[in-house]
Amino acid sequence: MSTERIEGLAAVLTAVRNSEGMTQPRLTQHVGLGRSVVAQRVAELESAGLITDDGYGPSTGGRAPRRLRIRAEAGYVVGVDITAQRLVVGVADLAGTLLAQLEEVVDVADGPDAVLTTAERLIDDHLESIGRIARVWAIGIGVPGPVEFRTGQPVAPPIMPGWDRYPVRDRLAQRYGAPAWLDNDVNLLALAELRTNPAASAARNMLYMRADVGVGAGLVVKGELYRGANGSAGDIGHVAIPEGGDAICRCGNTGCLEAVAGGAALAREGRMLADTRQSPALAATLAETGTVRPLDVTLAAEKGDPAARALLQRSAHLLGGMLATLVSFYNPNLLVIGGGIVRARAHVLAAIREAIYRRSLPLATQDLRIEMSSLPDDLGGVTGAVHLALDEVFSPGRLARWLDAGSPAGQPYIATDDMLERPA
Repeated sequence: MSTERIEGLAAVLTAVRNSEGMTQPRLTQHVGLGRSVVAQRVAELESAGLITDDGYGPSTGGRAPRRLRIRAEAGYVVGVDITAQRLVVGVADLAGTLLAQLEEVVDVADGPDAVLTTAERLIDDHLESIGRIARVWAIGIGVPGPVEFRTGQPVAPPIMPGWDRYPVRDRLAQRYGAPAWLDNDVNLLALAELRTNPAASAARNMLYMRADVGVGAGLVVKGELYRGANGSAGDIGHVAIPEGGDAICRCGNTGCLEAVAGGAALAREGRMLADTRQSPALAATLAETGTVRPLDVTLAAEKGDPAARALLQRSAHLLGGMLATLVSFYNPNLLVIGGGIVRARAHVLAAIREAIYRRSLPLATQDLRIEMSSLPDDLGGVTGAVHLALDEVFSPGRLARWLDAGSPAGQPYIATDDMLERPA
């Protein structure tokens, strides 16, 4: 299959996947190919069982154009979102719509065998419930640590003992006879925004920041995730900042942004405010529960506690300072902020905005839009994992393999190394 032909097929399929109600005339304009070429590529994808009719669009004077859609029911993809203390598994159709979702409490520090065994049990339960075990087309997996995307392995993840260089991708690919891909959790959250948030898909150049227990960023350049040379682009939580002082970070270094502005820092400083009774609300929480969580700081701020509000403001200014640097360096037109910090938006968003606009170059913020993520915590990661699987399995090189093997028609597929690996 020629490169030109497969690229045309992939472009047509991507346009149909990502645009509801796509008609053939609009498709011609969208992909920049001639009408006859688009018609040929549509016919090939229909013959392969990947796209199908979806009624007719509005007429502009002649015959009404037919609409096209991905044949979502032709197969299933699996998304696995592994966080520090939670595992979410979802099964989706080929349009990326989640059909089933299961969640279970796990401790990522228990190691890969324990966590992945639980993930496999949840996947099996899902597939049994929909009765289509043999039709898993692809698997996407997210983990809370650095990932070498090419090999599908975590690399020295600070909060994941025992996971270093563990073959996560290969284990699931071999078990389910389907290609699998592994990425870090923040990249998958950025991808979820890109595929489900109209503002993100329209922006094309987006910066996503997650501020939770950890702090990280995902970069989208011209509508595509940017991972860097080895997959570690966006790991801003472990950048040393002047305000970091000698605070010890989970990575082993001192003075990292995460060590003074992440969730663990909020909990630590909140506990200090409770112990010294500078915060009556947090002191009451500590007396009642024996601990102070980042969420408790937010709840105290919502009750009007001045010390809790000041603590959130400080974290917001530190995060905003880092974001100002990234905005000046990268010049996105959309910044999305997600993670646990979203719960404190009333107390942090204005401070983050102020830091960005005060410290970034005017040209960099001229068209910048800043918003909080609207994706629920339990859906963002698994949604991104599903779309990672779909984007990769329908990329030009792999689409050629699928079409040659006839797998879109429902035949089983055996994963191979050359199907899985490509440059990041």
